Amino acid sequence: MSVTIRTGIKPDLPRVLDLIKELATYERAPHEVTNTVALMEQDGFGPNPIYGFFVAESEKGIVGVSIYYWRYSTWKGKRLYLEDIVVTESERGKGIGKKLFDRTLQHTLDENCSGIMWQVLDWNEPAINFYRKFYNPKLDGEWINCSLERDQIEVLLKKG
Repeated sequence: MSVTIRTGIKPDLPRVLDLIKELATYERAPHEVTNTVALMEQDGFGPNPIYGFFVAESEKGIVGVSIYYWRYSTWKGKRLYLEDIVVTESERGKGIGKKLFDRTLQHTLDENCSGIMWQVLDWNEPAINFYRKFYNPKLDGEWINCSLERDQIEVLLKKG
């Protein structure tokens, strides 16, 4: 099976959203996905795109995606942040994830970033093993992730 890695385009978005939902199901949080194709089109293809993506395509169609955006580190400067890398379950173990990750790494260099960052769930042993096997990254368990959802923010700001 031949797999091509290419830059994502608008018509890819419905399949990309399907892959995102597949990942959310794997991560035991399918109810957390509120994104839509319309929002993804606006955010990725509007006048100021805030993310980019690569797709892995075979004769079966799009079988994987790597979604990234830029962040700024006060210590390191411009960084690429890998939001998600997903290969559909039936195609895992065939080297597709490595091809997607390598293309994303090359993009990190092409965009003159000082490095790349991403997160992996501490229980996701297959992903952790993948990263260790091929890339030997620094896995930092010291930082705690923080977030506020839109509805929480609205309540907090109304309280003053």
